[in-house]
Amino acid sequence: MRSWLFLLTFGLAGAAVLIGLGVWQMQRLAWKHGVLAQIDSRIAAPPVAVPQSPDPEADKYLPVLAAGEILQGEAHVLVSIKDVGAGYRIIAPYLLPGGRRILLDRGFIGISAKDMPRSIGPIEVTGNLHWPKETDKYTPEPDLETNTWFARDVAALALSLDTLPVLLIARTTSESDPSVTPLPVDSAGIPNDHLQYAITWFSLAFIWLVMTGFFLRGSRAKTEG
Repeated sequence: MRSWLFLLTFGLAGAAVLIGLGVWQMQRLAWKHGVLAQIDSRIAAPPVAVPQSPDPEADKYLPVLAAGEILQGEAHVLVSIKDVGAGYRIIAPYLLPGGRRILLDRGFIGISAKDMPRSIGPIEVTGNLHWPKETDKYTPEPDLETNTWFARDVAALALSLDTLPVLLIARTTSESDPSVTPLPVDSAGIPNDHLQYAITWFSLAFIWLVMTGFFLRGSRAKTEG
């Protein structure tokens, strides 16, 4: 009897913990949906002028409108686009009125277009400020000889292109360069795996209860035998 009671208590307690974790993930899912909705709303808000001293936290995703000039020199950040394949993001120095130089993410080009000439000069850009966190200890160092970068490391790119550590990601421009396809900021790349985690915890709770029932049945059979 004691063995049967212990198995029942242990089984129900374990299932309760797993179900609790699943419920917590559902709560996190609701929270993440709210965060993503706020980000989407901020991204799509009416654009403003680039702040004098942009802040990486306060001004993240800030929509801006700038009338500046694309300067000579650019960095090529290796990326892969779904249904398109490998290519590069083009990061160029962008001169704002008043003399400030910032980084401009012009968009995507295919591998074969890496060394093609691209238009520079005065251009109006509507887009969003961003400080993407794409580097970790496994990110390779940029290959400066071939001008190939493996992440948008804003600080390192700013040092290389002699700009402020501020990145403007183009959404639309006043003059389109057919070789460059803008890749605007959106929330699609922000991880939101809470539903999958919740399903995992609830599935484990179900399996735990089934196994508990199996062991209880075996224990009862031994007792009666």
